[in-house]
Amino acid sequence: MSGVNNETLDLDLDGDTLHEECGVFGILGHEDAAALTALGLHALQHRGQEAAGIVTFDGQQFRSERHLGLVGDHFTKKETMQQLRGAYAVGHVRYSTTGEPALRNVQPLFAELDGGGIAVCHNGNFTNAMTLRRQLIKDGAICQSTSDSEVVLQLVARSRKTKIVDRFVDAISQMEGAYALVALTKKKLIGARDPNGIRPLVLGDLNGAPIFASETCALDIIGAKFIREVENGEVVVCTPSGIESFFPFGKRPARPCIFEYIYFSRPDSVLDGRSVYDVRKSFGSILARETHVEADVVVPVPDSGVPAALGYARESGIPFELGIIRNHYVGRTFIEPTQQIRTLGVKLKHSANRAQIEGKRVVLVDDSLVRGTTSLKIVQMIREAGAKEVHFRLASPPIRFSDYYGIDTPVREKLLAAKYDLEGMRKYIGADSLAFLSIDGVYQAMGFEGRDNENPQFTDHCFTGDYPTPLTDLDNDDDNPKEPRLVEVG
Repeated sequence: MSGVNNETLDLDLDGDTLHEECGVFGILGHEDAAALTALGLHALQHRGQEAAGIVTFDGQQFRSERHLGLVGDHFTKKETMQQLRGAYAVGHVRYSTTGEPALRNVQPLFAELDGGGIAVCHNGNFTNAMTLRRQLIKDGAICQSTSDSEVVLQLVARSRKTKIVDRFVDAISQMEGAYALVALTKKKLIGARDPNGIRPLVLGDLNGAPIFASETCALDIIGAKFIREVENGEVVVCTPSGIESFFPFGKRPARPCIFEYIYFSRPDSVLDGRSVYDVRKSFGSILARETHVEADVVVPVPDSGVPAALGYARESGIPFELGIIRNHYVGRTFIEPTQQIRTLGVKLKHSANRAQIEGKRVVLVDDSLVRGTTSLKIVQMIREAGAKEVHFRLASPPIRFSDYYGIDTPVREKLLAAKYDLEGMRKYIGADSLAFLSIDGVYQAMGFEGRDNENPQFTDHCFTGDYPTPLTDLDNDDDNPKEPRLVEVG
């Protein structure tokens, strides 16, 4: 491809994808609480692969096991699970955004307060955490981690309210941004969702034991019943005697994160009554209508591009084929990313299925385009396999703005769509044509006529720049943003 030198091709491909930082799970009143939590976290492993933790309460004391690595690396060991006694449990899987993962940042975080212990796990990102943390330290607080989730514990500890639920609400009332929180005390399991409902949280039940989880797939794996979504701005308190719900911040229209449908949630999950898998196929169908091109085969970029590619093929009438095969057994640390090896790039994880590509006009379908380095490599790989033409189609609009609500996006200057227009992006990745799903197409796939620009139905700032909350920790200059996240976030 013209205009791309070897230095460009040596970019770190692991940074060319979106990452969700966390998945949360909690259960109250089941004798197998720890084992069920481990299973739930296993189902949520796609939301974070760098660390996992579980805290239980056995009626006398809290017990904690937190480890770097995958859930299956640690929570299938008999000696580990034997330590996690009790019928109450909360758990967390984590992906850190910057810096090296550290055990001190692995959640759930736990603290002893004057009213008893509390464990907290968090999915999302507080956009005023740095500001609050600096003030807490100035006032004498001693922080044991660099996680923004610890700010919640510090605020709970300093609250002058009497009851633990009131102290918890007092703490989160000071937080800005996106959060789905699950907290465990010696008597209660508490779930809370930010006033906009940006990050997901569902309520389930297993034989009378209430459960909180980031997605319904975590309920499915243990045979639990889905009850309902925790609403935006809602705090749900579960005790052995029942469940209470209240809205301490009043009610406002929900604006859940659209990327949960585009990329993050597992395809078999259901969000707000919508099958994630079906929505992704609808993205592809509308993409085909909006960006039709004459071609011989539709090929998904696995795995996240598969449902949209199916929708594209169905709508366009172009045959669907698995023209790229993914190696699921290559981890991020499979091989040291030296300059010599890095030129292999995508081939460590993806291989072209030459028999389905050679001599054909190929439509490649992926969910999103971030920095473009992976897309560049995949286009090259498809050409090397003998494709006559390569047309790239994205089942979401161009990502032009960074996220500050719990998605690990590069700074804006590294987003391809923030640097180039459509033709510039096409030249960069080397495709014969490039097209994106429109923002109205996204909303149509969700069942709306289009985006309501006055009152948007979803949080879609990565496409539009319309941030739904204050970004207190962020410099006002969008072109030179100062990242508001702490070194490690939860």
